[in-house]
Amino acid sequence: MEHTLDQRLAALESRLGRLEHLLGSVVDKLDRSAVDADGAKHSIQAWVTEYVSLRLQQLVPETCEHEPEPERPADGPVTPAAGPVLPGTRIRCTDEVVHRLGRIPIPFVRQMVTEKVAETARAEGIAVVDVPFFERAATF
Repeated sequence: MEHTLDQRLAALESRLGRLEHLLGSVVDKLDRSAVDADGAKHSIQAWVTEYVSLRLQQLVPETCEHEPEPERPADGPVTPAAGPVLPGTRIRCTDEVVHRLGRIPIPFVRQMVTEKVAETARAEGIAVVDVPFFERAATF
């Protein structure tokens, strides 16, 4: 009877050892395959930024049919008091910039572009946003 009990205990210990080994390997696999949330977030943000930039280049091409920009006075650049402003800001711009912003069909993208251009204009001390500056600043 004791012999049978010892055999059964040995078999049980063997099974528990295999189970412990199996659980250890499962934990190792789970640790190796853990999702890097920050990496995934940055990857998605980079993809969205690249996509929006590509779409903006398609929607606001460098060469589009438009009337020529009014000539600047001979004594220097356009004064900050002249012309319209970027929507929702106090940053002055040309009519052509307002026209190009209006050609962006998606409202939240239009707002993102406006904010990016306004932020860049403030940072660089630009008094009036013209088309060349807009094209440079609107790129994400």
